[in-house]
Amino acid sequence: MNSFLGILFHAIGGFAAGSFYLPIKKIKKWSWESGWLVNGFFAWLIIPWLVSVLTVPETITILSKTEFSTLFWTYFFGVLWGIGGLTFGMTMRYLGMSLGMALALGLTAAFGTLIPPIYEGKFSSLLQTTSGQVVLLGIGVCLIGIVICGRAGIFKDKELSDEEKQKGVKEFNLKKGIIVAIFAGVLSACFAFGIVAGSSISELAVQHNAPILWQNGPVFIVILAGGFTSNLIWCSYLNIKKKSYKDYSSKATPLKINYLFAAIAGTTWYCQFMFYGMGTTQMSEHDFASWTLHMAFIIIFSTMWGLITKEWQGVSKKVTWTLTLGLLILIASTVIIGIGNQLV
Repeated sequence: MNSFLGILFHAIGGFAAGSFYLPIKKIKKWSWESGWLVNGFFAWLIIPWLVSVLTVPETITILSKTEFSTLFWTYFFGVLWGIGGLTFGMTMRYLGMSLGMALALGLTAAFGTLIPPIYEGKFSSLLQTTSGQVVLLGIGVCLIGIVICGRAGIFKDKELSDEEKQKGVKEFNLKKGIIVAIFAGVLSACFAFGIVAGSSISELAVQHNAPILWQNGPVFIVILAGGFTSNLIWCSYLNIKKKSYKDYSSKATPLKINYLFAAIAGTTWYCQFMFYGMGTTQMSEHDFASWTLHMAFIIIFSTMWGLITKEWQGVSKKVTWTLTLGLLILIASTVIIGIGNQLV
């Protein structure tokens, strides 16, 4: 195992996660739920199955041999995560990529990283080893970085006028955004719980000669099926209520372009967990720290895109330096976690 290779995989996954919303912004004349659902078909159904079948040929056999209770809990956490994903999309809608990511992912990082080892009874043992202590230090540093990035977003909100905020985020609304960010952050951590619940699936995959790097593919199929379920129900409800189901065939909209960008967004989105799954296989006994790394890289790259798309245009040097400090601390945390894993 090579923890620094694992960090590289997490960085690539974070880049994918921090970038997937850009194609969604290119969808024109569709209601939000229409673009989100088409994106979901690719992100949560088509691409996970395609990747898993190509990399783990016995995927169907593996899932058929998995105990029902394992499938149920893995799927259940996927449903909860899917609800969090819905509000996560709304967070981007109201706060933009940079501030929305920082607030929602801060909570996701905290819950998703710390609860699994506590549940498995491994947390106290981490405090007794040098490697465990260094990894926990890295996680703490990461959370500090996330808080500082969120703080920069709050400073930004106070400085810019409503007109300036909406240049980067058309539907900017701080109050609505914070509420959905909290909800999204807590429930989105359920993806990490789903991975723990489905650990026996990845073990079974290895027994069926699946490459170590790709052992999590079948697990993701089950988690994402749960996520797709909750998203399908909600988006279909909105489609019917608002009669936006007409979007899918309306010639008044750029259909080919919209479907193309939704497919690109969904494929890009899944790449985050494809590389996340690869990264976890390289993180030794402290693979629970993978969730923190994933969140850190998402914030780093989503903030980068936020700067490029001018969400931060017009802010003072105070805000710029605060944001820069937060990002540097996040980068430092990834190095610390990598060092901790090397000490195992």
